[in-house]
Amino acid sequence: MDTFLDSAKEFLMFEFWGNSGMDYLIALGVFLVASVAIKIFKTIILIRIEKWAKKTKTDLDDELVEMIESIPAIFYGYISFYLAIQYLSVHSVIDKIANAFLIILIFFWATQAASNLIEYLLYKFSKKEDKKREKTSTYFALSLVAKILLWATGLLLILGNLGVDITALVASMGIGGIAIALAAQNILGDLFSSFSIYFDKPFEIGDYIVVGDQSGTVKQIGLKTTRVEALQGEEIVFANRELTSSQVRNFKKMQKRRISFGFGLTYDTPTKKLKMIPKLLKGIFTKIKKVDLDRVHFHAFGDFSLNYEVVYYIKSGAYADYMDAQEKINLAIMDAFEKEGIEMAFPTQTLYMNKEA
Repeated sequence: MDTFLDSAKEFLMFEFWGNSGMDYLIALGVFLVASVAIKIFKTIILIRIEKWAKKTKTDLDDELVEMIESIPAIFYGYISFYLAIQYLSVHSVIDKIANAFLIILIFFWATQAASNLIEYLLYKFSKKEDKKREKTSTYFALSLVAKILLWATGLLLILGNLGVDITALVASMGIGGIAIALAAQNILGDLFSSFSIYFDKPFEIGDYIVVGDQSGTVKQIGLKTTRVEALQGEEIVFANRELTSSQVRNFKKMQKRRISFGFGLTYDTPTKKLKMIPKLLKGIFTKIKKVDLDRVHFHAFGDFSLNYEVVYYIKSGAYADYMDAQEKINLAIMDAFEKEGIEMAFPTQTLYMNKEA
């Protein structure tokens, strides 16, 4: 027994690379305790958090749990190793390498987690804005730009924490960015216009829009161009920059349509019947769904007719609904005028001749 105690005491007092046996035992104990604590966290605590997250209404917590679960085993192992060597006296070079490797691991994982979180938030935003929307090219572009900026920032932070002077590097990147922006300003203009369309949503896929003398249904919103299918069937390609700098009329946003039309009666129509016109039309409009009569006026003496103007609103933005309603109105007017003996005017010319003796 005494021999064992003497051997143990001798081991504890023995020094190797500037550390005693006791120091190595303490470091080993720290490594084991840290490893066990991490194992408990992963197998017990994290599993319980995951079960709790699945019961909540939001899926953000599920995404965060998934990020923690994606941390590689080497990260946990190195954390235990790093904590252990803090209790040992090591060469300054080894200490710098250990610190550098820890910084790289932390920043790499943090950047990866932030990248995944940004992609998740962008995807949720696009789904919230439009339930039918899939991952569009604009979504991928936003995600790509965000990841590039994030990884570039992460790399600069790693280099800065490793003692590298990044001032010149940042200045070079700034000058290079300006040069690239000037060389590709048209492309970048369309790209940022794409982002503007994505977030501001002046129109979406499926909307019927009018831009200048061109019109059609939006079929695709890309990074540089937006493709519109015209009524005749051909495809019109607009530069995104052109759309954000022009007046765009979006007919899908229309909740109701104002319609104005007119008709003319013959000059030999009695005044009594002319006064009946507003009442006749009010009766017609009450029988047609989705329309509200605004006014009916005898407004002008034409060259060959007594002209009336009718204004009404249809509670729909669909062009087909407007045409259906107008057809019903026209047929009802014709029918009502036939019953009342009121004649529609058509272009005529009366020639009066003076017969001389």
